[in-house]
Amino acid sequence: MQRKILLKNFGPAVIGYISQFLDIEDNNTVFIQTSTRFNIDAIEHENLHNLVNLKRINGIRFLNKFFEAVNKKLPVDGVFIGYAETIRERRKRILGKFHPIFSYPYYTLDFIVKRVFPKMSVTRKIYFFLTRGSNRVLSLTEILGRLVSCGFEIVDFREIDNNTYFTVRKVSEPVYDMQPSYGPLFKMRRVGKGGKPIVVYKVRTMHAYSEYLQKFVYERNKLAEGGKLKDDFRVTNWGKFLRKFWLDELPMILNVFRGELKIVGVRPLSEHYLSLYNEKLREKRLKTKPGLIPPFYVDLPKSLEEIMASEEKYLDAYSKSPFLTDLKYFFKAFFNIAFKKARSG
Repeated sequence: MQRKILLKNFGPAVIGYISQFLDIEDNNTVFIQTSTRFNIDAIEHENLHNLVNLKRINGIRFLNKFFEAVNKKLPVDGVFIGYAETIRERRKRILGKFHPIFSYPYYTLDFIVKRVFPKMSVTRKIYFFLTRGSNRVLSLTEILGRLVSCGFEIVDFREIDNNTYFTVRKVSEPVYDMQPSYGPLFKMRRVGKGGKPIVVYKVRTMHAYSEYLQKFVYERNKLAEGGKLKDDFRVTNWGKFLRKFWLDELPMILNVFRGELKIVGVRPLSEHYLSLYNEKLREKRLKTKPGLIPPFYVDLPKSLEEIMASEEKYLDAYSKSPFLTDLKYFFKAFFNIAFKKARSG
């Protein structure tokens, strides 16, 4: 289908958005309207540099394979533009379509069937067998995270006409993650004692593929008070509730039993977050096991600098008197959590 025919189906806002990132008339730009990676593989263009797919990605069955096919076709720095309907946009559309008496039950059923079922191991195969993955529900986090995992850098994303359009640039080969985390129990890669990689278990509080967006969210929003990422759109509404009452961290007790964590200690960090620390503190951290209850709950720091100072004070004390230091920090943390309502956010 030729480019002009495709553009007639979209308003000036969409065409204007695309024009910000590439020249529509450039012969090295290909427009396509497809939900299958085989049509991507079939593109024959010696100097292809930009690819625009004008079909919503919600209907693509093997989404990562589709993005991987796009990655393979494009050169490094090549631009890919597409669009999707996110969870929030879908909710707005459904609830605005019918009377509330009908729209809320319909939305609830739609969410369960097209969002929950594809993520659960017991229902996933049945769901895709019956629907072929058509019109499934995707969060903004999952869309962007999948793109990053498939070797793209996020350039921009914007809501237009109740759809989210995204622009990404190829920067590397895909990571080919064969076991992405979907379920309620989430495995996070963290740095343990001696720099050994460990897997920490938590109840999921973020949308799927959030782990690929930590650097992006940090560079975009920086840190909020308390050292957490500011305006982190990856956190779900129910995730905020679980975090408030520490319910998300209960599975980390498994890491204590496995000997990877101790009860009191510095928080286990990702490689990216650890890279924000100064070299001296990083070396001190790697000499001890991370802990389930960090010194954060004793000193209640508000900035990254204060967090680092709090952890260094704990580590210096721990190196001199491990047992008494952990005992003192445990009871102080318990007091702040129980009576001062200290929370990590």
